[in-house]
Amino acid sequence: MKIFISADMEGISGVATNMQLKKNDEYQRFRKLMTQDVNAAIAGAFEGGATEVTVADGHGNMSNLLVEELDERARLVSGNNRVLCQLSGLDESFDGIMFVGHHGREAGSERAVISHTLAGVAVGEMKINGKIVGETEMNAGAAGSFGVPAILATGDDAYVEEVMETLPDIEGAVVKYAVDRFAAELIHPVKARQIIREKAMRGVQRAKEIPPYTVEGPITFEIEFKGPNQALMTTTLPTVELIGPKRIQFTCEDYITAYKHMWGVVIIGMAATNGVLGHANA
Repeated sequence: MKIFISADMEGISGVATNMQLKKNDEYQRFRKLMTQDVNAAIAGAFEGGATEVTVADGHGNMSNLLVEELDERARLVSGNNRVLCQLSGLDESFDGIMFVGHHGREAGSERAVISHTLAGVAVGEMKINGKIVGETEMNAGAAGSFGVPAILATGDDAYVEEVMETLPDIEGAVVKYAVDRFAAELIHPVKARQIIREKAMRGVQRAKEIPPYTVEGPITFEIEFKGPNQALMTTTLPTVELIGPKRIQFTCEDYITAYKHMWGVVIIGMAATNGVLGHANA
């Protein structure tokens, strides 16, 4: 029984403001809390019957989790050059995927804590085959194409409610209550970790009865960027069509190809924010 964990930071217990993830002394505190939330999911997974757990660090530069404090039974994928982004290491050999510390989508619930979609500096909205998605739904679709069901989502209550609209069978672990994008009603991290552990155990126990989330091909991504400069530069890829001042779309025959294409487009959009050669002198 192999379980994959995609770990983010905005939905970790205790996180309420963006500065907690940016100011160095605060960031170091929350790296520890992130590691402890992930450890709770790992423990629950093994208690539920998992025999192997792989964790992919999926926040920011994707090198946040403290490997020396991570449950030694798990393997960690860390570092930021990844073709499959937050899913690096996932394949059809896994029996379930967990989303720990994830967050609401850009322009979703007005309460969701630190909501955004993949790259807050660039992405305003993302659709797959006409459906607005956040990171969890998008990643669940990729996992589903491997036949892997989404079995756990942990974060604030607005995020969990949002995800369960698309993934009604997922175990949702509410670790805080959203008040505003930069405010939350927090419960103690020890209690939050107990919730995560119990829900993770339950998710693994139910993994065989939860259907993978699949999206029929061909797969069309439609992305609204925050600036026309970002959208325009993505059309350097001949497969990308500009359909509005800030909106692009492209179509691929299968989900994983489309997912990789999306990630490449977002990378270009982020690079174009201040000009792709803005820092080059040679």
